[in-house]
Amino acid sequence: MEAKMKRKDSVGLASLFGKGNATEQAMAGYLFILPAIAALSVFLIGPIFYALYISFFKFSFLDPQNAHFIGFANYVRLFHDPLFLRALLNTSIYSFGVVPIQTAISLFLALIVNKIKGKTFFRLAYYLPTVTSTVAVSVMFLFIFEPQGLLNRFLGLFGIHGPNYFNNPDFALPSIMAMAIWATVGQFMIIYLAGLQDIPDDVYEAAELDGAHGWRMLTSITVPLLRRTTFLVVVMSLIGSFQVFDQMYVISGGNGGPLNSTLSVVLDLFNQAFKNQNMGYASAMAFVLFVIILILTLVQNFALGREE
Repeated sequence: MEAKMKRKDSVGLASLFGKGNATEQAMAGYLFILPAIAALSVFLIGPIFYALYISFFKFSFLDPQNAHFIGFANYVRLFHDPLFLRALLNTSIYSFGVVPIQTAISLFLALIVNKIKGKTFFRLAYYLPTVTSTVAVSVMFLFIFEPQGLLNRFLGLFGIHGPNYFNNPDFALPSIMAMAIWATVGQFMIIYLAGLQDIPDDVYEAAELDGAHGWRMLTSITVPLLRRTTFLVVVMSLIGSFQVFDQMYVISGGNGGPLNSTLSVVLDLFNQAFKNQNMGYASAMAFVLFVIILILTLVQNFALGREE
């Protein structure tokens, strides 16, 4: 019955678009994907090219009639703008601090959860912060890190007087990094768990016959076979960390303070685009960030993504 229905469907399509004609069959395929292509063109590809176009203009949406072409001036200005350079430095410190720690903790948790009893509960417990609203997480950490918060009360038990973390330029960015690691480590733990369960038991049994146990098994079997998983985790983590915005916005109130110590590239971009109405300059900033992320991803692909 099912075969007959499929045959009827194919006959119907053939009668609609022509039978036995490769060109007409290809046209039928293109017509099926046309809505998706149209949606991507209007809502994704089109805005990207338009943003690239206005990055060569002095442009504001409040005054589009007076937009004028300035060539690469926005791009040149970026590398002489102390605010952008500070935002780029903050974002780089944030990314190169968060990504390795986040990856190591994710792998460590996945290794533990993969072996213990009640793994479903621990998977859920570690994954909960990932599905929690960033604003709610930020407010919770504001409570923990405030001068009379939980952390300083705990340190007070040992006679340590903790700082005002989010109002201290030396502690504000590391505190946000700690918050980001806590909030996203569960997501990457789930990815590592999937990678661990994809390793055949035969490999471990063969390694045991060769005398490998414990640490040797981890470094010689598990970690090398998780190479592709690690590549995925590092790429996703790095892209997310270079695009950090919401935590910085909530903690600093949108100004990147104190003393620009929590100003990220995307927060600076947001301020230039929607507070200063300097859309051309903000577009140039977005494409510089895109190039940085692309280069780092290619480097990671060269280091981790190649097949042996």
